[in-house]
Amino acid sequence: MLKIAMAQMEVVPGHPDVNTATILRFIEEARAKGADVVIFPEMAVPGYFLGDTWEQSAFLRDCESYGRDIIAASKDITVMFGNVAIDWQKKNNDGRVRKYNAFFIARDGELVQPDNMPYPYTIKTLMPNYREFDDTRHFFSLQKLARELGTTPSKLLSPVTLKIRGQRYRAGCLLCEDGWSDDYEFAPFELLEKEHLDFYVNISASPYTLGKNDKRNRVFGRQAREAGVPLFYVNCIGLQNNGKTVYTFDGSSTAYNEKGDVVRTLPEYEEALTVLPLAEMKNMAAEPESEEKDIAHIYRALHYGIRRFLENIHMKKIVIGISGGIDSAVAAALYAKVVGPENLLLVNMPSVFNSATTKGLSQELANNLGCQYMIIPIQESVDHTIKQLEETPMVNLGTGSETHLKVSSFVAENIQARDRSARVLAGAAAAFGGGFTCNANKAETTVGYSTLYGDQSGFLAALADLWKYQVYALAHYMNDVVYGREVVPQGIIDIVPSAELSSAQNVDEGKGDPIKYPYHDYLFRSFVERWQKATPEDVLEWYKAGTVEKNLGCEEGLVQKYFPTAADFISDLERWWNLFTGIAIAKRIQAPPILAVSRRAYGFDHREAQNGAYYTRRYRELKAELLAE
Repeated sequence: MLKIAMAQMEVVPGHPDVNTATILRFIEEARAKGADVVIFPEMAVPGYFLGDTWEQSAFLRDCESYGRDIIAASKDITVMFGNVAIDWQKKNNDGRVRKYNAFFIARDGELVQPDNMPYPYTIKTLMPNYREFDDTRHFFSLQKLARELGTTPSKLLSPVTLKIRGQRYRAGCLLCEDGWSDDYEFAPFELLEKEHLDFYVNISASPYTLGKNDKRNRVFGRQAREAGVPLFYVNCIGLQNNGKTVYTFDGSSTAYNEKGDVVRTLPEYEEALTVLPLAEMKNMAAEPESEEKDIAHIYRALHYGIRRFLENIHMKKIVIGISGGIDSAVAAALYAKVVGPENLLLVNMPSVFNSATTKGLSQELANNLGCQYMIIPIQESVDHTIKQLEETPMVNLGTGSETHLKVSSFVAENIQARDRSARVLAGAAAAFGGGFTCNANKAETTVGYSTLYGDQSGFLAALADLWKYQVYALAHYMNDVVYGREVVPQGIIDIVPSAELSSAQNVDEGKGDPIKYPYHDYLFRSFVERWQKATPEDVLEWYKAGTVEKNLGCEEGLVQKYFPTAADFISDLERWWNLFTGIAIAKRIQAPPILAVSRRAYGFDHREAQNGAYYTRRYRELKAELLAE
């Protein structure tokens, strides 16, 4: 009876030595458990998101060398693994050496060649070139190779015949995107389906995205059911990045039987190996569908991502500026779980505009967490800075004339924010021996509701891919489930969100941020996360049709509540669109790395150009029409 092991390993990007040691360890474990086949993830040797490390020939040679170590370790066991394959005699379209994203199979120290492939490995057919993926920049696809050889992908894409203990098995080998072919001209799964296979294997390097696992179970379950054979999906765990955006890889490797049922799922964010007898999978009971709420998955992604990020940069201590608001409170509760309260310093930095309410809530939060706590008032420093700016002469060296700067109330707000981050938090972090966080949420990040070199600063923006409503949900989840007690004070959850930078943001008077989160969270989300991104033209079309809330997914009645007239609605729309496509882009470019959880995170996942706001001809027509009514 054929026994197949799925090895869910942590892949450390850019470290083939570490990854190969993990692979060799799992091979021994699989052999000890009686497995005939052991499957590892896509790009298990080098990692996936490596930037232009792929252009280093020395690195590529190292990956080949470690690949040979894995092949040599395949005595009496079939090892399936992902690695970069190099044809040193050919070039990519960029003139650099030819590289393939490849699926290797080794047995008894030798590679097993797919039936029709010109190489002793399977080449990835479909190259994702959207969101965070940039495969065509570095890798040559099977489609390109087929054209080069004067044939078609269907002629090259072929099963691998395995000879194990006197029996032959035919396996259909796919690499990640090859199983997600809805919008491609080729469907590798369907091409292989004609080959009378015994099972499919999809090796993946698939970053976590909220809701992706449910969709994958539907897609891959259907594929297994229609083909009538089992499918093994093996994904990695770990943390990888493309500079600006940081992604968790959750694993969740899954075995589907020939009925399309999920019969085995490996845990999120844990290394694991499981062995399944191929012939018995048909009769295995389907696992029950998870009833966990989305926020539970988000919490695990954030916790794992923060922990691994800190480990990668060797940071053990954290400083957080807390204001008595929800974002910094949630950040504090998160980091306390990761580093421990003894390694967490919370700093409250009140000015004359901070109320006794929020100062008290900050103290209550720190007490609940049992962490380090400091109160450093900033008003004296802010006043001193303003006085210096206004009283120091500004000399025109061309004419010799002198003038003085005038600090407006708006500039004074920015000075407060910068004093807190650039002076207090940066100094406290250095003295404490750690780093300080950026606590921005996604709504603020969308429209640049932050201060450059102020509250936008920090080493990581862990919450910047969460909308405000998700931040509140996370607060409730941590209180109810993670801590099992009230850690984030209810008063912080209940209070109006406010930066408290002026008397116009007095929380005791119910005054807060200009962002109306129950509506703007969803408006801003339509700018970013819709696959066909919304523009003011789309939003005005919905307004005209009376379907804004339906299309945005927000609560019914909010448009009329917040914007009694068309002029009010249009003014608000243009205010935020101008910011989103204007100064906010410059701020996002300078923002800290963002930990991704959504289907579209800022950074490399949402590529932007600083071109300024644009309104289509149709938008201008709709605007004139609505204002004339």
